[in-house]
Amino acid sequence: MSRNVAFLATDVGRLFRKRFNVVARQLGVTDAQWRMLAAIRRTPGINQGAIAAWLEVEAITAGRMVDRLEKAGLVERRADPGDRRTWRLFLTLQADRHMDRLGSFAEVVFEEALAGFSEAEHATLLALLDRVRANLSDTLPDDAAAVLTSDTLESMPHG
Repeated sequence: MSRNVAFLATDVGRLFRKRFNVVARQLGVTDAQWRMLAAIRRTPGINQGAIAAWLEVEAITAGRMVDRLEKAGLVERRADPGDRRTWRLFLTLQADRHMDRLGSFAEVVFEEALAGFSEAEHATLLALLDRVRANLSDTLPDDAAAVLTSDTLESMPHG
């Protein structure tokens, strides 16, 4: 499994989330809520639909998360002047302070994760991960599903 890129990437992501979740809980938010707060901080005024797509959750799930964050005093909904059906999301001052603390913690975790890496190795790692992301972000051709026909699936090893 250690030579499987997908497994390693998933495991590294899991370990980062596990570390971040410890601190997030101390501030009264979950790791998913932290990601939502980070997205709102990065794009103030983002709407719930866009944030749901970014987090890869259903709109109703994002709405419930926003409800909880708003109730906790961390997110503010403001009406969209161009569309009365849409709410724009903004962080409160309290959320900004939390995000500063979480950001400081993230820096410590990144330093731990990259311990022993030279600056060149760190730059190479980032460049390689960017390439993997770009490769996987490319849109698939319309007939991509045809690549995995029943014949090719049957010939794959089972295990």
